[in-house]
Amino acid sequence: MKFSSRIVSGVSIIDVEGKILLGEGDVEIKQAVDGLIEKGHKRVLLNLSRVPYVDSAGLGEIIRCFTALRKGGGTLKLLAPNPRLVDLLTITNLVNVFESYDDEASALRSFSND
Repeated sequence: MKFSSRIVSGVSIIDVEGKILLGEGDVEIKQAVDGLIEKGHKRVLLNLSRVPYVDSAGLGEIIRCFTALRKGGGTLKLLAPNPRLVDLLTITNLVNVFESYDDEASALRSFSND
């Protein structure tokens, strides 16, 4: 599991590489997002383009991050979720909760509406 973060146009982008599973990636996502919240970052884009698999624990952590940001007046959006994650979001009726985008430029533009 690899993480890196960058800021583009005032949006904090967390680039994730690897599977997000119970005990592998879920804690790292929590730490990354919580760290951004502590620094006052409220607009976060989770880049999932290099994430081949997300289990229910990984999904749970993404939901927790979304809720934590929302509670603080922030926003979490998803970039390039894989088809399995989209299926999970659809099955759990969360597909309408999360905004997701196929390309970074569109995702970044969407934050200008917030």
